[in-house]
Amino acid sequence: MGKPTGFKEFTRELPTKRPVAERLNDYKEFVNLYPEQKLTEQSSRCMDCGVPFCHNGCPLGNVIPEFNDAVYKQEWKLAYDILTSTNNFPEFTGRICPAPCESACVLGINQPAVVIEEIEKHIIEIAFEKGFVQPNICNVRTGKKVAIVGSGPAGLAAAAQLNAAGHWVTVFEKDDAAGGLLRYGIPDFKLEKWVIDRRISIMEQEGIVFKYHANVGVNISINDLLREYHAIVLTIGSTVPRDLNIPGRNLNGVHFAMQFLKQQNKRNAAKDPFANASIESNILNQDILATNKNVVVIGGGDTGSDCVGTSHRQKAASVTQFELLPKPPESRTAQMPWPSYPMILKTSSSHEEGGDRKWAIATKEFMGDDKGNLKALKIVSLEWKTPPTGGPAGFTEIPGSEEIINCELALLAMGFLHPQKEGILNELDIALDERGNVMATEKDYSTSIPRVFAAGDARRGQSLVVWAISEGRECARKVDESIMGYSLLENKDAVLQKAL
Repeated sequence: MGKPTGFKEFTRELPTKRPVAERLNDYKEFVNLYPEQKLTEQSSRCMDCGVPFCHNGCPLGNVIPEFNDAVYKQEWKLAYDILTSTNNFPEFTGRICPAPCESACVLGINQPAVVIEEIEKHIIEIAFEKGFVQPNICNVRTGKKVAIVGSGPAGLAAAAQLNAAGHWVTVFEKDDAAGGLLRYGIPDFKLEKWVIDRRISIMEQEGIVFKYHANVGVNISINDLLREYHAIVLTIGSTVPRDLNIPGRNLNGVHFAMQFLKQQNKRNAAKDPFANASIESNILNQDILATNKNVVVIGGGDTGSDCVGTSHRQKAASVTQFELLPKPPESRTAQMPWPSYPMILKTSSSHEEGGDRKWAIATKEFMGDDKGNLKALKIVSLEWKTPPTGGPAGFTEIPGSEEIINCELALLAMGFLHPQKEGILNELDIALDERGNVMATEKDYSTSIPRVFAAGDARRGQSLVVWAISEGRECARKVDESIMGYSLLENKDAVLQKAL
């Protein structure tokens, strides 16, 4: 515990941001780093609790009080070593994780929680600056080969861990660069892509091979992989979006959010947004742009927020975001006590930049002109009620609340259902659960096909980046045990026990 009275002397303070008027003119990250004194003050707020619930709130089991103490003492190498003992990619989680650890912070019972996520980002960036982050070259190889299908955070974490265990690892990615949704889903203003490139370069130096334009089950045979590799790990994500099948769905101007976001990320990278269409089914051969249009984002989650921020930067005429559910409370209620993750109102940086948010709204119809272009939406307000007998709340449409609003671009951001079945899953004839995800338990991450494992969103369903990294790490340990009969890779509980 760096400063016993720190939490009394200082309150939570986030880093400054570039002004909205300035940052809307580019796609660069806009959150500044703390000055040294502010970083010291914020790390001093950690109380080194007797029972640190932040460990439980973090799916990775990050050893948070210990690295906060090292930051306060400016012991940067120690802070880096503690942080990376459980997290392969703190430069990702420090930027885009919703920080469930902060919701579980003991200080958060009656004060604002410690800024754990920002401290994490500062540790890794200082570690890069000071040269602590170096390729971890494995000098003893097992001779075993593992194929990772998909290069999102789960696949990258599994690859890093299995390579550290001494196996020869090859990552197959259907797109032209690694990262999955980190690359072509998360906007650059939240995660600039040089951050990913910097990490991929280190992983390549460590001996991991990346193969691009390699869509297993389409232009790469799964049978070839089964013959060549001792194990295969499926980390293909949950990529099938939830649709809205109402009248007018086929009008020009109604698109899935990821089609919109991916195109802009490719433009930012000076790449052809229509490339790779031969092996990817969701690429449209038309530009999706918000410029000078009335944009409606249907869906109130993080993906919807990313669409809002991107639309602002494309200079939309107006941006409105709809959510089917009622407006959540601004603070915890009796139904969401500490340290549970609270379902409260979240205002993202994109919402700070402008636009309108509407809750308890259902879209009834997409309305177009005689040329097939979207021109308006028919919407209705909803009333949500909990049944007198208990159970989940339901909604009814409020009579007379229907209205028509102008809209030339509607973006569907209502979440994802399950991994794409066409291609590798159908070719393997692999068992799926009732939700359409790859069936594999947390006990061993093995699927119905021998030597084939699954982790991340493809297994657990749409989730957080921190859960993807956690699953990739835990799956790697089970793959290592399967191949070798034992594993020297530690699970998060073992790391935490050692720290305590």
